[in-house]
Amino acid sequence: MKRAGGFTLLEILVSLVVVGLAMGAVIQTVGGYTRNQANLRDRVFAQWVARNRLTAMQVNGDWPAVGQTKGDVDFPEDPSGVKNRPWRWVMQVTQSPEQDMRRLDIDVFRADADDDAAPLARLSGFVEKR
Repeated sequence: MKRAGGFTLLEILVSLVVVGLAMGAVIQTVGGYTRNQANLRDRVFAQWVARNRLTAMQVNGDWPAVGQTKGDVDFPEDPSGVKNRPWRWVMQVTQSPEQDMRRLDIDVFRADADDDAAPLARLSGFVEKR
C-alpha cells in the first residue's frame, strides 16, 4: 500500500508556530527601527534649532547679557503650517576668561517636554563684542 503524499497535521502546526515566531520578531524589529528613526529625526531638528539660535546671536552682533534666556520656535518652517514642530530652547550666557567674548550654552527640548527632561541637543559657542 502506498502512502499518500502531503504533510501531517502536526507538521503544519509546527511550521505555523515557527512562522508566527518569525513574524513576531520581524514586527518587533520594524517597530524598534521606526521609534529609533523618529528619535534621530527629533535630535537632528533640535541640533538645527540650536545652531540657528547660535548663528543668529553671532550674526546679529548684539552683546548678550550674562544669564539665562528662554524662547520657543517652530521648526522646520513650512509655509502651509502643517508640518511645523514646536521647540523650546534655553540659552545660558556666561562671561569667558577673555573680556570681549561670552560663552553661549544652548539646550533644545521638545515644546511638550517636562522641565526636568534631558535636552535633545546641546550646543556651545562664543560671541565676540563688536
